[in-house]
Amino acid sequence: MLDLDHVRSQFPALETPWVLMDNAGGSVPCRQVIDRIHDFLTRCPVQLGASYQLSLDASAAVLRGRAAAAALLGATPEEVILGASSTALVQQLAAALRGGWEEGDEVIVTNVDHETNVGAWRRLERTGIVVREWKVRPETCELHPDDLAALLSERTRLVAFTHCSNIVGSITDVPACAALARAAGALTCVDAVAYAPHRRVDVRALGVDFYFASLYKVYGPHVGVMFGRLEVLLATGSINHFFVGEDELPRKFEPGGVNYELVASLVGVTDYLEGLGGQEVGAGTLDAAFERIAAHEEALVAPLLAFLSAHPAVTLVGDPSPARERRVPTVSFTVEGRAASEIPPLLDERGIAVRFGHFYAYRLIRDLGLLERDGVVRVSLVHYNSPEEVARLVEALAEVLG
Repeated sequence: MLDLDHVRSQFPALETPWVLMDNAGGSVPCRQVIDRIHDFLTRCPVQLGASYQLSLDASAAVLRGRAAAAALLGATPEEVILGASSTALVQQLAAALRGGWEEGDEVIVTNVDHETNVGAWRRLERTGIVVREWKVRPETCELHPDDLAALLSERTRLVAFTHCSNIVGSITDVPACAALARAAGALTCVDAVAYAPHRRVDVRALGVDFYFASLYKVYGPHVGVMFGRLEVLLATGSINHFFVGEDELPRKFEPGGVNYELVASLVGVTDYLEGLGGQEVGAGTLDAAFERIAAHEEALVAPLLAFLSAHPAVTLVGDPSPARERRVPTVSFTVEGRAASEIPPLLDERGIAVRFGHFYAYRLIRDLGLLERDGVVRVSLVHYNSPEEVARLVEALAEVLG
C-alpha cells in the first residue's frame, strides 16, 4: 500500500490550496530533485572533462544522473540520449535516421500520438519518404496490432506510435506491435511520455528500438530522455560535430551537450521512487514502487470514471474501466452543448486545476470532430493525488455540469 502522507510530504509544491490535476502536462518535482539541483549549482557549477577536482565531481554527478535515467527505462547508460525535450530528441532522431533511408522508403505514424511522434516523421515526406497513417478504431480510440499489420510492407523503415495516449489514457500492446514491426524489418519509435509516470518501463521486455519520455512528467526536471537499442545507435549517423566519432555514444546524438544540473538531479527521481518500494535501495525497488503506484491510481481514478460514465451530458473519450492493465488515470471528456473551454474556468473558481484543448494530439481531436468544441476537458491524476481530492473534483463537476 502507498503511504500517501509520506508521498505528499516529498513534493514541496503540493503545499498549496490548489488541487493539481493537470499532471499529464507536467508533474511537480520531488524534493530530492530540487535538493540535487541546488547542490550542484552551489557546489560544482563548472564545465565537465577537466582534471581539477570540482570538474571531476561535476562529471561524476552527471554520469550518475544518466545512469538514473537509464534505470527508469531498463536500459544501459550508453543507450540513453538526453536533451531539452522529447520533441527535440525525436526531431534529432528523424534527422539521424533519414541519412540511411532511400526515397520511397516508408514510415508509419498514428492519428492518436502527441505531435512529437508524428510531425518529425511527416516532415520527411519533403525528402521523398512515404508516410502511412495507422488510425485508432473510432469506437475505442485505441490502436490495434491487426490494423498495423495491414500497413506494413517491405519498404517500411520505422513505426512510430504511443505506449499510452495523452488524451485517452489507454495502454497500447507495445510488445505485440513491436514484434510485428520487427518481423517486417522495421524499427519502432515509441512515445512513453504519458506512460512513464505511471508504470514500470522495461525496454528489453517491450522489444522496442527507440523509446522516449519527458522526465518533468516523472517527478523530475525539464529533461527529455530517449532509449536507443545499442546496435541501432551504432549504425546510425552522427548529428554532432564532424570530429565526434560514429562510435561515441551517446555524445554523437547530443549536440551541445546536456544541462548539467538537471541531469545530475535525475538521481533524485530514482531515490524518491525507490523509497516508495518499501525495500532498501537495490534491485527490484523500482518494480515495487510502480506496483504500488498502479494500485493506488486504479482506485484513485475509479470514482471519477464512474461519475463521468453515468452523467447523461458527458461523453467519456476512451475506456471507462479503471483497470490498471488497460489505462492510466488520464481522463478526457466532452459535455453536450458546451465547449470544452467553458469547464476548467468553473473549476478554477473552486481551486481545482485541469485543462482543455487538443494537448498536441491535434490529429485525433480533429478526426473525432472536436476541434470546433475546443477539444476535450482533461483531468490527469498521478499517485500523489488523494481520494479526497478526487471526491472534491467529482462534487465540483456535479455542481458545474448539473
